[in-house]
Amino acid sequence: MERPESLDIPLDTLSYIILKARAFDAQSGVSDPDESSNSADDGFVSVLEGQSDDPTEEELADLIDSLSDDERASLVALAWIGRGDFEAEEWEDVRAMARERRQGSTARYLLDMPLLGDYLEEGAAALGINLSNEEADAYYHGRDRTGD
Repeated sequence: MERPESLDIPLDTLSYIILKARAFDAQSGVSDPDESSNSADDGFVSVLEGQSDDPTEEELADLIDSLSDDERASLVALAWIGRGDFEAEEWEDVRAMARERRQGSTARYLLDMPLLGDYLEEGAAALGINLSNEEADAYYHGRDRTGD
């Protein structure tokens, strides 16, 4: 399948969302916020724990919330296709369904979806979109998400 013109989301933005989603997915909940042991003694496992001052979830939610309605519908449709709920050939119908079914915060809906980063990338791949160059660029060179 060829890349749909109605994707709406710039590939660099989609790649950044995927990277942030993977960082968020990799975290576990805070197991002991008052823990005072040395992370080296714990095998640095605490790196994967969500911390109360970790901005990853908030940054990802803010980024998703900043998208247009069409971009958010595309993001949900990509996740559904990547999760296997629909086929890539159903793209336009799936996007329309995502718009119709929207209730509440799209960011909260997506952040509650385990493996969101994987689903988004799988959905993009099913649509014939290769994000490896954009992901590498976003990862290695960072991005200023304010648009400056």
